[in-house]
Order: sequence, then structure tokens, then C-alpha cells
Amino acid sequence: MIRRLLENQISPRLNTGKAIVIIGPRQVGKTTFLQGLPYRADEVLWFNADEIDVKNLFAEISASRLSALLGKRKVLIIDEAQSIENIGLKLKLITDSLKDVQLFVTGSSSFELANKINEPLTGRKWEFTMYPLSFEEMVNHHGLLEEKRLLPHRLVYGYYPEIVTNPGDEKQRLKLISQAYLYKDILSWENIQKPDKLSRLLQALALQLSAQVSYNELAQICGIDAKTVEKYIDLLEKAFVIFRLPSFSRNLRNELKSSRKIYFYDNGIRNSIIANLNPIENRTDIGALWENFLVSERMKYNNYHQHWKNSYFWRTKEQKEIDLIEEYDGKLHAFEFKWNSRKKTKLSESFLKAYPGTELNIISNDNVECFVTDIKY
Repeated sequence: MIRRLLENQISPRLNTGKAIVIIGPRQVGKTTFLQGLPYRADEVLWFNADEIDVKNLFAEISASRLSALLGKRKVLIIDEAQSIENIGLKLKLITDSLKDVQLFVTGSSSFELANKINEPLTGRKWEFTMYPLSFEEMVNHHGLLEEKRLLPHRLVYGYYPEIVTNPGDEKQRLKLISQAYLYKDILSWENIQKPDKLSRLLQALALQLSAQVSYNELAQICGIDAKTVEKYIDLLEKAFVIFRLPSFSRNLRNELKSSRKIYFYDNGIRNSIIANLNPIENRTDIGALWENFLVSERMKYNNYHQHWKNSYFWRTKEQKEIDLIEEYDGKLHAFEFKWNSRKKTKLSESFLKAYPGTELNIISNDNVECFVTDIKY
């Protein structure tokens, strides 16, 4: 089994009187992770909230009924909890009434679950996010050399556990994940009647990977208005399909001040959306794939190691740019991404003059481990 880094955060929080809430995309391994917890099977009561009878059970649940169902078991797991109506109040009932029970809750949407539980569970929960497998987790699993050899493969097929653990069958499995699970929560949240518009928007975002995005331009491409584009992008972000990176602007008049880039949490999902799973040797978008890979992997790394940083990209009206800027401990750290380490890179002199003291780094396939793992040279 591939050990998840999230275990390092969760293990010290067990049996502290608070619920453990794990959110993240469907199919990234939340259920498998819970199955590997250090509890005997007879200690655990498990509910899958996607099942109709479980939803009905929790519709009118009481502390007495739950206590009777639990018996002597000390662990309660509610999987895909966003499917239960008024879930926050139900979880508050459990944490307040069954204080000796360790409650675990998973959800596939930050929107439905977080919005419904934050107020009722204030001070009663530890919340964590699980992503698709990471470069670092795979390095820990089978070594740095093997994972670096697989980098061209990962750039195309991504890191969903089902994809990683079934080599040779990636295309069909990616198609299943992107079609069966990608839209499930979004369509149920907003009762979207025209999912074809949503699919067209995702395709447009995938084709504009690593570029600035304009909501007005996307609206024209998709045949919807800009407000609907923004709404759909917000929903896609809350469902852990994409995430936004804002522009950095402090000193220069020609800096782009309200622009944004949009990345996919997983390269495989992005490539599946545009039906392009060709190897990187036959692609023209290798630069965008590498950038998406590094930004998403850096996000996983910072989250799993609890590094709190502000992240941006930087670009001017003259198209001078820096791929990623991190701000922490009162200092700026700039990163340029180059798949080919032999390709010369020149960082913007205007940025260096405007922000003296910035730490500059070039990340290529030669030193990627220094950027997304704790390996340092």
C-alpha cells in the first residue's frame, strides 16, 4: 500500500475529542486511507452516505439511536458526508453526545461539506485535505530514481491512485474517472441543466493551461455569460477539479493586477478532458504540462508539510513573467519552470529591480525533488 503523507498530520490528532474531517476529490484514496487506520474491524461502524438507506437513517437520527447502533464500538466513519442533509448539525450531535467516540468524516467537496459543518463544528473538528497521490509519496514508496524515470508518464496520466496502481490500463480508467466522477457533485449542487456548457468550459480551460484566463473570452467560447463562467469556475474549484492562482502586484504600474491563471489538480484529468494522452515526445504543450505539474505538486507539498505561504504568478503588460512567486517569512521566492534543464532562462530584470532581495530558483527535471519533497542538496 502507498503510504499517504496525510497520516503524519492525522495520527497526532486521533482520540483528542474532536472529529477528523477529510475533504478532497472523489477517487483520491480517502476511503482506502480510512481502511488503513490502526483500529480493529469490530471497533468501527462505517456508513457510506452515498447510499439511500444511510441518508434516510440520518434524516431523523438521535443520539440514543446512534449510541445503540454503535454498541461498544469506539470509531464512527461517515464517508461522503456531503450527501446527508443538514450534516453539520448531525455531526455536532455526535461530537457533543458521544464524547468517547472518534468520529471520521470524508467529503468530496469543499463547498457542500465545509459550508455545512464549519459553524456547527466550530472548535469540534480537525480538518484536512487529501489530493491525488503526490510525487513525494511515490518517491517514498519506490524511490527517487524510479519516480524520476516515470516523470514523462506522470505528466500525461497524472497521479490518481487507480491510474498509478494499474499501469497499462490508464486510458480507460482515466476516461471513467473524468466522466463518472468529475461532474457528480457539481451537477447535484446547482441542478445544472446544460452540462455540455460546463464540459466546454473545462475544455477551454484545459487548452489555456498555464496562460492567463479571461472570463469574457471564455464566455464567448462557451456561449454563456461571464458571470456564469465565474460561477462554474468557482464550483469546479470547490469540487477540487481546478484551482486559481492570482497575479502578484505591488510596485510596478505595468503589472497585471487582477489577472489569474487556472490549473488542474491532476495532469491526467486535464489531458483526458481534451482527449490527448499522447506521450510527451509527441506533444507541443510540454511546457504547460510541466508548469501544471509543478504548481499542483508544490501545493500538495506545502499543504502536507503545513507550510503556510501566499502563492502568485507575475506578469507585466509587456508579457514579462515569472511562473510562481511564494511569499513567506517576510521574503519573496521566485520560481521559473523549465522541463529542459539545458534551455537557457533569464529572469526579468524589472522584477529584480522592483523587488530586491528576492530568492530566485529555476526548477527543471534535474532538480524537481528539491522543490516538491524534503530532499535538499
